[in-house]
Amino acid sequence: MYNETIIFYSKNPVNKGEMDTFDVEYFEENEICGDDLKVYLKIDDSKITDWSFTWETAIITTACASIFGESIVWMTLEEVLEKKYNYIVELIESEVSSRRKNASLLWLLTTHNAIHKYLEDWIIVEFEDLI
Repeated sequence: MYNETIIFYSKNPVNKGEMDTFDVEYFEENEICGDDLKVYLKIDDSKITDWSFTWETAIITTACASIFGESIVWMTLEEVLEKKYNYIVELIESEVSSRRKNASLLWLLTTHNAIHKYLEDWIIVEFEDLI
C-alpha cells in the first residue's frame, strides 16, 4: 500500500499542466504499464526555474512527478542529471516495489531526456540508467 505522501500528491499534484512558455518539452511513456508523461522546463543560467507536467499515469507516477517537480526548481541541470532512483526513495521516504519502479521513475527519465534535448548532446537515458 502507498504511504500518506504518495496518496496526498497523487490527489493534489503540484506543477501540473502545460506552461504557456517553456524552453524545452519532452514526452515519455512507460510501455510496461501504459503511463505517459510530458514535462516542460524553463531554464535560465543552467538552472531549472520552472517545471511542470501533463500526464495519464498511475498513482505512484503522478505523486512522484509532483514531488520531484517541487524539489528541482532552482537546481542546476548538472544536479538534476545526477539524480537516480535513490533520490525518489529519499523524497517519498519509502522504497517502491520492483513492479512499480519504472512507474516511479518516469518523471526522472522524462526530465533527464528533456535536459539532454535542451543541451543538444543527443544522449537518450533509459530506465536502467537510473537505478
